[in-house]
Amino acid sequence: AWSIEGPPGDTAGCTFCHTSAEERCNTCHQRHQFNPAVARHSEQCKACHWGKDHRDWEAYDISIHGVVYQVNKWNPTEFDFSKNLSDADYVGPTCQYCHMRGGHHNVQRLSTVYTSMGMSNADRGAPLWKEKRDTWVSVCDDCHSPRFARENLQAMDEACKDAGLKYTETFKVAENLMLAGMDEPMPKDLAPDWSGQHIWSLKIGAYHDGPEYGGQPGESGEFRMSNCSAVERICFESVGYWQTYIMKGMAHGSWNDATYCDGSFGMDRWLVKAKTFAEEAIRLSEIEKKVGINWVPQDFWRKGDWLDELTGVKIVKEFPGKTIFDLCPEPGWLDTHHAPAEE
Repeated sequence: AWSIEGPPGDTAGCTFCHTSAEERCNTCHQRHQFNPAVARHSEQCKACHWGKDHRDWEAYDISIHGVVYQVNKWNPTEFDFSKNLSDADYVGPTCQYCHMRGGHHNVQRLSTVYTSMGMSNADRGAPLWKEKRDTWVSVCDDCHSPRFARENLQAMDEACKDAGLKYTETFKVAENLMLAGMDEPMPKDLAPDWSGQHIWSLKIGAYHDGPEYGGQPGESGEFRMSNCSAVERICFESVGYWQTYIMKGMAHGSWNDATYCDGSFGMDRWLVKAKTFAEEAIRLSEIEKKVGINWVPQDFWRKGDWLDELTGVKIVKEFPGKTIFDLCPEPGWLDTHHAPAEE
């Protein structure tokens, strides 16, 4: 939802994939060819699965597996794409070989624990996820030992855990500023979010409850990429971009993504930025108190040139007192199109 808060032109890249790719055979098989051999190439996934907040292709492409694929993919003795996936004997894994093993078309069936692409502070090694992790190992041990696969899973768990500590600290810096009234601007000074609410963007359900965050108990704010304070944007990028780099990089064997390419090093940098922003805000607030300045946010936060195109503004104007959740045809309608995990 945070990515569709902008006008249609801003989110064209989102909608082209999310409205055309899902549940259509020709997205991967190509409309004018429909050749399974073409659909078995990793590049078929590249059109959608890459970019700042879901860096799958880049992570795979620069991993050792991706390098093996790129230098051998035109050699039919190493990659015979005429064979069904169930009969494939590649020199290295493709996206399809691991995620659609045996030709199964539910890609998430052979994925690791999702946890919002690594953004959730979940215990990834908990018994709840044992079946998922065992399935992952069963794919890796086509080429590697089960011990090797489990060690890499553990390495990913540790990387995600360390990232979670930085994410928590970054959000805490922003939270303290907001509670002290020094988040510039505060949620009440902003145009409504995409849902028509004035809730602090980092209030994620029960994690930040209480009237000072806006909304009802358990109600969530919505991540904002625009029309928010600088420290909120820093928090968004830290978890939405750099933390997902870490998870995707570790999952695909891309150590560069996990560490250097705005992975863990990026989270370090954004944490410093958040702390620096907070220090400056606190110092400025103390100066304003001493000289008697009562700062009032500029009006452009409430009605910028393009904000009238946002869903939330439209709801507030046309349905006063309502949010998008009040206007939904039925409770939970946003979740009705997700296939059950066992499928």
